[in-house]
Amino acid sequence: MSSLTHVTVLLQEAVTALAIKPDGIYVDATFGRGGHSRLILQALGQDGRLIVFDKDPRAIDVAQKLAQEDSRVTVVHQGFGYLKKALNELGVEQLDGALFDLGISSPQIDEAQRGFSFRFDAPLDMRMDTSKGQTAKDWLNDAPEHDIQEVIKNYGEERFSRQIAAAIVARRQQKPIETTLELSELVSQVVRTRERGQNPATRTFQAIRILINKELEELEQVLPQVCRMLAPNGRLAIISFHSLEDRIVKQFFKKYTQAPVLPKWVLVKEKDLPVPPLKLEGKAQEPTQLEVQNNPRARSARLRVVSRTTGAWED
Repeated sequence: MSSLTHVTVLLQEAVTALAIKPDGIYVDATFGRGGHSRLILQALGQDGRLIVFDKDPRAIDVAQKLAQEDSRVTVVHQGFGYLKKALNELGVEQLDGALFDLGISSPQIDEAQRGFSFRFDAPLDMRMDTSKGQTAKDWLNDAPEHDIQEVIKNYGEERFSRQIAAAIVARRQQKPIETTLELSELVSQVVRTRERGQNPATRTFQAIRILINKELEELEQVLPQVCRMLAPNGRLAIISFHSLEDRIVKQFFKKYTQAPVLPKWVLVKEKDLPVPPLKLEGKAQEPTQLEVQNNPRARSARLRVVSRTTGAWED
């Protein structure tokens, strides 16, 4: 496999979960290199429509080429935080399904200059959209020590966050931290215990990447937006790769797939309870052992799926 090849995780499972209608309108909210999109297009008829989103300019280049080949494709160069606004501008009021493949793609990790990986010595960038926004280098060299500690602790679930933040601030007083190797080596000197098979800087790099790209913030914002836009029986499929984003998805789905809990003194028959706006479609799916063997980056993936019911949303 080429180092820049992206292997789409849970490809067949995620697209099958959408239960695609040939004439439906679908969103691939994280186009990447188009693996899910191409399979969706195979299931769509000539009257179907696919709208794809991505922050990454390189992903958008691939998406634009696909749109030139297939008139059913519309490309939006934005993160999915702009989903509702962009769809409204396109005149789309309802969706038959949406797919989110969260996290980071293999090309983003493997392209050294993007600054996502501690495996290469490169400028500390970490922006998925390299055309705008603050870089990881700028944030690391300006942020207060307390903020650095909180980000590494909360987004990286790193127990040595206090020591790492202190080391970062001490180092930048001597000279700015500018490269991935500098940061990786600094963290490695501070983290005293190592998890098997994991670089000691893994959690710190994850935390900073999540912050720079507002990944969890955008996810929390988009979930109610996209679910409200689903047509009855429309489906939302989400693939997550780490516990923080999976927890957000799981808790949101749980909240809106359960009937409201009424006080014990309220006498209401079960059949008369309000219908929740969402319905769980099976349990969370994980990659098969064979998929993980062929693509180790799939090992932490979880696919969760809900469908829209006729139940009303309560703000």
